[in-house]
Amino acid sequence: MILVLCTGNSCRSHMAEGILQRALGPRIEVASAGSKPAGYVHPLAVEVMAEIGIDLHSHRSKSWEQFFDRPVETVITVCGNADQICPTFPGQAHRLHYPFDDPAHATGSEEEQRVVFRRVRDEILKVFTAYADGRLASHA
Repeated sequence: MILVLCTGNSCRSHMAEGILQRALGPRIEVASAGSKPAGYVHPLAVEVMAEIGIDLHSHRSKSWEQFFDRPVETVITVCGNADQICPTFPGQAHRLHYPFDDPAHATGSEEEQRVVFRRVRDEILKVFTAYADGRLASHA
């Protein structure tokens, strides 16, 4: 399993989970969680991911504690706070950190916030697609 972590598990980690799961396919399980779950997935994250054909409607915000008893091969943190306090998970062989701005902190009109969500989504798309391509190539 690949576990993508951030603090609130409301935006970045869900976007990364969706992108990575689509890129890797069903053979590799991808999940996301947070150190302090917000309790919801941000509606603008759901909206901008739908624009690229990834449905986050069934996603829910969850604590990384739910994964302490599961074999997690790779942990990827997407925010500095999660990277600093990240625990070690059973079976963990790899740990990566790709920091992204938190679009939940975007200000302005809803359209201005949407622009930030799209920018962060596109940054995550670029990084996680490249990661998935490399991973698939090395396990071929």
